[in-house]
Amino acid sequence: MKTILVFGAGKSATVLIDYLKTTVSEKNWKLIVADANAEQAKTKLGDAPNTEAIEVNVTDADERRMLIESSDLVISLLPPFLHIHVVKDCVAVGRNLLNASYVDDAIRNLEAEIRSKELLFLCEMGLDPGIDHMSAMQLFDEIRERGGNITSFKSHCGGLVAPESDDNPWHYKISWNPRNIVMAGHAGAAYKENGQLVQRTYNEVFENCQEIVVDELPAFAWYPNRDSISYMPLYGLENTSTFIRTTLRYADFCKGWDVIVDLDLTNEQDQALISKSKTYREWLSAKLQQIEGRELSLRMYLELYVKEADHDIILEQFTFLELYGNDTLPANAKCSADILQSKVEQKLALQPSDKDMIVMLHEIAYELNGETKTINSSLVVKGEDSLRTAMAKTVGLPLGIAAKLILEEKIKLKGLHIPTCKEIYIPVLEELKQQGIVFKEKRN
Repeated sequence: MKTILVFGAGKSATVLIDYLKTTVSEKNWKLIVADANAEQAKTKLGDAPNTEAIEVNVTDADERRMLIESSDLVISLLPPFLHIHVVKDCVAVGRNLLNASYVDDAIRNLEAEIRSKELLFLCEMGLDPGIDHMSAMQLFDEIRERGGNITSFKSHCGGLVAPESDDNPWHYKISWNPRNIVMAGHAGAAYKENGQLVQRTYNEVFENCQEIVVDELPAFAWYPNRDSISYMPLYGLENTSTFIRTTLRYADFCKGWDVIVDLDLTNEQDQALISKSKTYREWLSAKLQQIEGRELSLRMYLELYVKEADHDIILEQFTFLELYGNDTLPANAKCSADILQSKVEQKLALQPSDKDMIVMLHEIAYELNGETKTINSSLVVKGEDSLRTAMAKTVGLPLGIAAKLILEEKIKLKGLHIPTCKEIYIPVLEELKQQGIVFKEKRN
């Protein structure tokens, strides 16, 4: 009996676990879901056959390794600082590993050992990164097989609130890890545009965001996502004049979040400042005072420093988050990012009947037989409710499908990979279509 081990039963795990429950029942395999909260894992497994929920302390080396040794394949949905423990154990024990996280230096440093042990570590196998890689590579390979030369690639993706559930001035609700939302953009961004390398600092990422329209939905704004440049060789697009990977939000969100960043409200190292504040109002006032060394109101700050946005909308956004209310700061807050996250989680939560929405758009320009041609390929997926979200579906299903294909030996790759080769993307995209994840194309 083959055993799949999943670490983590949080927001992104629901649809993955549903898919794997069906799979292990059909294949007579076993599914183990390990989480710090055993009840959460039990709730998601229900009474499904061939499944087991286990409470685990992931930092306990013996406990962690024993679970990994009992499995044939491991899926990690843990945050990066915990994920690396599982990575190292999978290498040591000799187990294949799947995750939806970016390939970082810690994993890259293990690449030779992963290859020498003939293991498959498949990373970036979720939505973004994940479905974006697979759907883009399918188009690139088709264009190249026809003799085309790709000149421009822009890939946009966002986890958003569906229009029918959009009822706050941020036009946003949380459908995945709240800390990742708070810290989005903090690494800055690098991309290529019209032949020029562009770098943006954290304070520039959310400035003057360009807008696009996808299908018949309201207009979205995009901000550049991390280091796009590193993906150019992975896609075979080193000579492309424009290459940008972006994150989508509604336009007002970017304008308000730009102010959040400029006011240093996402700082993770400012313990000294917040130790002197007792309320949200005192905390925000201290941040405003840092700007000029004198007391400023938020409206004064906006009038002095924010020229390109509607001040009333930003004031409404801050009011909605209660960032200058008289509530006492969370007792466990150690930095500004903790304080902000507490309000974001409270005020921007998906309500039980709310629906989230995933939007992805690839904009490709290429030359073929002396003519310039374009492909716009778009994906829109809406969630069912606050539990079976579009985010959980689009992150979880690629992982589940890949796990099944690996255990069936239909994917036989070895080494450290992201899903950019045909052996992965053809069967995974085909099954995603059967699950309702279908791209619409416009070609000119």
